[in-house]
Amino acid sequence: MTVKLVYFAWVRERIGLPEETVDLPADVKTVTNLLAWLKTRGENYETALERSDVIRVAINQEHAEHTAALPRNGEVALFPPMTGG
Repeated sequence: MTVKLVYFAWVRERIGLPEETVDLPADVKTVTNLLAWLKTRGENYETALERSDVIRVAINQEHAEHTAALPRNGEVALFPPMTGG
């Protein structure tokens, strides 16, 4: 399965890419699986996703839970929690 990954804020800074298109292994079917797989792609991914439980996700521009299924040929955006005042 191929998906477009888009990274925002410090996730982008730590990974070092604004976006990329990846072919996922067959066993990567959910956001949780995706985050675990990304951590295996190198130190920059591992650092960016060290606290994957706080990473927010949007699938095809809709907020999604970590249990959500990944879309075939879709877009997955990863970003840190929102803060502000």
